[in-house]
Formats: sequence, structure tokens, C-alpha cells
Amino acid sequence: MSINTIADKVYSDKRITTDDALRLFNSNDIFEIGRMASYIAEKKNGKSAYFIHNRHINPTNICVNRCKFCAFSKDKGENGAYQLTLDEILAKAKSAEKGVTEFHIVGGLHPDLPFEFYLDMIKMLKRKFPDIHIQAFTAVEIDYFSNISGLSLNKTLSMLKEAGLGSLPGGGAEIFNTNIRNVICEEKISGKRWLEIMESAHSIGLRSNATMLYGHIEGYKDRVEHMNSLRELQDKTGGFQAFIPLPFHPKNTKIDRRLKETTGFDDLKTLAISRIFLDNFDHIKAFWIMLGEKMAQVSLNFGVDDIDGTVVEEKITHSAGATTSEEMTKEEIINLIRKAGKIPVERDTLYNVIKEYEYAGV
Repeated sequence: MSINTIADKVYSDKRITTDDALRLFNSNDIFEIGRMASYIAEKKNGKSAYFIHNRHINPTNICVNRCKFCAFSKDKGENGAYQLTLDEILAKAKSAEKGVTEFHIVGGLHPDLPFEFYLDMIKMLKRKFPDIHIQAFTAVEIDYFSNISGLSLNKTLSMLKEAGLGSLPGGGAEIFNTNIRNVICEEKISGKRWLEIMESAHSIGLRSNATMLYGHIEGYKDRVEHMNSLRELQDKTGGFQAFIPLPFHPKNTKIDRRLKETTGFDDLKTLAISRIFLDNFDHIKAFWIMLGEKMAQVSLNFGVDDIDGTVVEEKITHSAGATTSEEMTKEEIINLIRKAGKIPVERDTLYNVIKEYEYAGV
């Protein structure tokens, strides 16, 4: 089916519909889809491709939720289970290379740690590193903190913000469709609750990202409906910074082992269509850890304008069989971006420009 009428909308700067997005997913015209996505990306951000100098910290992999798609979580006492103390978390933070501007912190829902532990962690890191932005806790973790503390959602978020929390990552969204969530993560909060938590965070001035886990048992329609829910909330709050489509990694999970990793074709199509559909998002991020360095680089010409950052010690995706390294140096990222014909721009968490690097003119 021709996608020319959709292209006409895009080049006329008109919003496409959910039916349009579904037609794009069912099209094999990857180059025209890429051209549309590149048009929007360059209109929003020119030839800039952003990255951040960040450090991941995962306080624990012990989790009361044992989602079938997750290879990271463990039961308490299980082989490989761990819980970092505050001193160990501080040591990991101190080991971060000079120039880090963000601590990215997510972990399991530990059955014994009180809410105060997380407040103390944020306070400690902010006291020791006052200039480093703390992006921490998925909506799933925020909901858990509210439950174990007996505090309202708004109070929980407000206390974390007062302690030094700067923004929320976009994890835990997976796919909003209830039937699919009941298969891959039945213990996790609903998609509706995830959206409520993000709306509450935005209402008190906390920005966030948004994600979508794809390539498991969902269909194209589920992806489009997921993105439409995000677009509607963004119309309302304007609090989302970047959308991050995350390809499913099946190794060591409890999802049907006949499932293979996503193809490069599907990855590029999903990234490009998200750029076209989510017209009210400023940034589309290709998380190189999950996509691979080379696919993330190619995606910079398919609507993507951000490839995340240096990361350092990524555990969650590697538990599911990721073959990428756990970190990349600034120099490697800059070279990767330049070779894609883009301008490397180092940013902070809130997309303030730290340094724009020389354009190679490829």
C-alpha cells in the first residue's frame, strides 16, 4: 500500500493518525519512512546528535516482581542476587570518570529496604556531587515507594525531588496493552498507572523520558496504541523529553525461547516511525547498549537524534544477553556520530548543551 499520502502530511507538517502509523509499520518502504523521519528530526534539531557523559548505578537486582521478560531480577538469597550498601553506591559514584554529568539509577523492588534508604541515597549523592544530575527510579519503583511508605504518589515524588532527584527515566512502560502485560509482566503496575505516575511527576516539575519495549509478543497495533497514549499525555503535560524504543532481548528470560532478537529492519522502522508519529517529542533516542553501536549509528539517519551516553557498567540488558560493551568513551561516541554525518553535541540530562564538537562534514 502506498505511503505517499502520509508523506504528503509529513512534508506539510501535519500530524499523522494512528491508522497512518499502522500503514507505515506494514510498509516495507524503509527508505521513504527514513526520509520522512529525517525531515522531522532535522527540522527539530538540525544535524545535531546528542550524547551524555553518564554513569549507571543499579542498587539491587533483588525484586518482588519477577517479570517474565526480565533477566536481571533475582529473588532474595538466589545465586547472583545482590544489594549495594550506601557506601558501595558512593564508591561506584566516586569511580565515575571526571566530567560525568548524570547518575542514572534504577533497580529492583527490594522486599526489605525502606523508602528512607532511597531518600538517603539521593541525599548522599547530591551532597557529595552537587553538580551531577540524578535521574533515577522508574515509574514502577515510584509506585512501590508510595506503597511501602504509605505516602501519596504526589508526596512520594515531592520528597524525592526535595532530596535531590532531578528527573525520571522512562523505564517500566514496556507495552501498555493490558493483555500483553498480563503475559510478560503480570506483577508490574498497569500501563494506566505508569501514565498516572508520569503525569504526577510532570505536574511538580520533574521531567522524564518514555520507553517502549518491542519485539516480544506484541503486534504493530500495540506499538501504535502505546505511542498514541504517550502522545496524548505529552499534549497535556509537555513533560517528556525523549522517547526510547527498546528492542527485546530474549536470552535468560521466561518468554518463549523461539523468539529471536529483533531485526535491524524492524529496529530502524520502529525508530523512524516513532519520530514521525511523536511530533510533540523533541528527541528520539537510540539506546546503543540494546541496539548495538553500528545500528545506533545508522539510526541517526532514520530520525534519531540521541544515542544516550557513556553509560559505564550496564547490567540489565547484559543479563539478557546483550553483546555490546558496558560502556563507550566520549571519543568513541564522538567518532561514531561524526562518521554518520552528524554534529556531536554533548548535553546534560535536560538537554542543555555542554559542548558542540567540530562537524566533520561527512
